[in-house]
Amino acid sequence: MKKIRQFIKFVMVGVSNTLISEGVYAILVLFHCHYLVATTIGFIVSIFNAYYWSNKYVFKEEPDKAKRIWWKVLLKTFVAYSWGFVLNLILLVVWVEAAHIADYMVPMEQFLANKGIFAWDAEVLGNLLAEGINLIIILPMNYLINKYWAYKQEKK
Repeated sequence: MKKIRQFIKFVMVGVSNTLISEGVYAILVLFHCHYLVATTIGFIVSIFNAYYWSNKYVFKEEPDKAKRIWWKVLLKTFVAYSWGFVLNLILLVVWVEAAHIADYMVPMEQFLANKGIFAWDAEVLGNLLAEGINLIIILPMNYLINKYWAYKQEKK
């Protein structure tokens, strides 16, 4: 039961982390910031959110184990999320540059334009869809890496 509660907490923190990361990404993309720059800035902001909440809420220190050193945990958190970030960048290039995902979003752009929404062009919609697909692939693995490596406490 404890592991289930911990996973649920991780999902809750992950949702907030994802909303922050994706919110930064979406805002920057809306202002036509390059999608790779936007995702990098969103990633950096989200790391600090992930560290704070994971350390205080999800993977709390256990009193019968050695205390964690905050900067080592922050560094491990950064490394733990970095593999996903690199995979995210690679997949973004695949979806945006190779698969031309924006081409598939033209009907949605036209639908939105007919409703008076002009800020969401096919390029923006394609970039957002690409990032969403990547989340489904990357998020579950982040839990395992964080649980069993970044926030692991050593025995006293």
